[in-house]
Amino acid sequence: MACTVCLNDENKPVKMRKERDTFGELDVPDDKLYGAQTVRSVMNFPIGGIEERMPYPVIVAFGILKKAAAKVNIEFGLDKKLADAIMQACDDVISGKLYREGHFPLVIWQTGSGTQSNMNTNEVIANRAIQILGGKLGSKDPVHPNDHVNKSQSSNDTYPTAMHIAVAMELRDRLMPGLVALRDTLDGKAKEFDKIIKIGRTHLMDAVPLTLGQEFSGYATQLTYGIERICSTLPRLHYLALGGTAVGTGLNTRIGFAEKCAKEIGTLTGIPFESAPNKFEALACHDAMVEVSGALNTVAVSLMKIANDIRLLASGPRCGLAELMLPENEPGSSIMPGKVNPTQCEALTMIAAQVMGNHVACTIGGSNGHFELNVFKPMIVANVLRSIRLIGDGCQAFNKNCAVGIQANVKQINKIMRESLMLVTALNPHIGYDKAAQIAKTAHKEGGTLKDTAIKLGILTAEQFDQWVKPEDMLGPK
Repeated sequence: MACTVCLNDENKPVKMRKERDTFGELDVPDDKLYGAQTVRSVMNFPIGGIEERMPYPVIVAFGILKKAAAKVNIEFGLDKKLADAIMQACDDVISGKLYREGHFPLVIWQTGSGTQSNMNTNEVIANRAIQILGGKLGSKDPVHPNDHVNKSQSSNDTYPTAMHIAVAMELRDRLMPGLVALRDTLDGKAKEFDKIIKIGRTHLMDAVPLTLGQEFSGYATQLTYGIERICSTLPRLHYLALGGTAVGTGLNTRIGFAEKCAKEIGTLTGIPFESAPNKFEALACHDAMVEVSGALNTVAVSLMKIANDIRLLASGPRCGLAELMLPENEPGSSIMPGKVNPTQCEALTMIAAQVMGNHVACTIGGSNGHFELNVFKPMIVANVLRSIRLIGDGCQAFNKNCAVGIQANVKQINKIMRESLMLVTALNPHIGYDKAAQIAKTAHKEGGTLKDTAIKLGILTAEQFDQWVKPEDMLGPK
């Protein structure tokens, strides 16, 4: 079978050029900007195909950090003409143009330091800069991928830097809009349903009343705390490893390079990045990533609870609880005419399960930092980014297609309320727990109402029952 890098979209052979790395010479497709090291990685790690490509946000982040490094390196001897060409090439990476054109074919499953993706980026930027300067593609002249694009850097500090940039940007741009929108909708529903009294449930069994608004206020608060948990991870996420080079000592870099680069990356992204105060920690472990993943995992737990509650409360429409009415978006069955299912709830709970699985992988990866370098980097960042994308998109879809259209079925809520035996709890202060329990158990056994049973047993009069058992008086201290 022919190597996929040697074929174009029509599965036809393409013109090749020769490029060389320290292992020797290789054929490189002439319509691609990557070089020999990228081709070598494609050959050595044919794992998963296009579905397992290095995530797009990581490549964008590489473009940002390489642009910042080029600008700062002018102060440390990099020829301005070369630096300007490198920065222009970086803009093509940041825009996504070169990713879409297939110049970043490498997969997640490569070296655990992400070295091949760092070199893929260096080769693409170098060759694009050579094009800009009118040179020969693959010549490494006048721009060299290692000597110029990777100046004062190592894969060991650039990849973790790209991880932090990518995740910070995606949290801001992909996760928070969806999470905040859903939280705000649920908060609005809490206010809308504030006067609707319904029966509560504990252990899945009937309990005392609360308002539907109070129930929804719990959901909104869960997401508020989830947002706060995500935000609390940001100070560590904003620390960048750049400047640590190979093992954290900063070999082959210059004093001030790390700090200047972090400031420039902050300018390019609008995020307050800082140079990590301890580069040994920044290279050898990814506790900050595990922390972010943990916060995402907690949000997933919240979403699982919220979506399950909503679909259970909406179960029916005739033979379930049916306290809520959800928007009807599509047919629910290929055999049962008229059936409509809570599909948005189902999608969100599947997302929650996947995020929990992603966190397990991140936890294992984070715990396996050995000596001066953690080598689970691509897997960790890919899972964190996937969780961000799934939660962000999932919350947007759930909000738009379900949450905003939720209605209370007041008639059904009142019917269930009248039938509840746990209203008997209101009698505890008046007749004691044991007599109240006798009324409830007898009513349940005989299929009667609380009121009729209390009168039959001679424990209460009708007037006493009506005075003491009022759902609106059972909502807590006044």
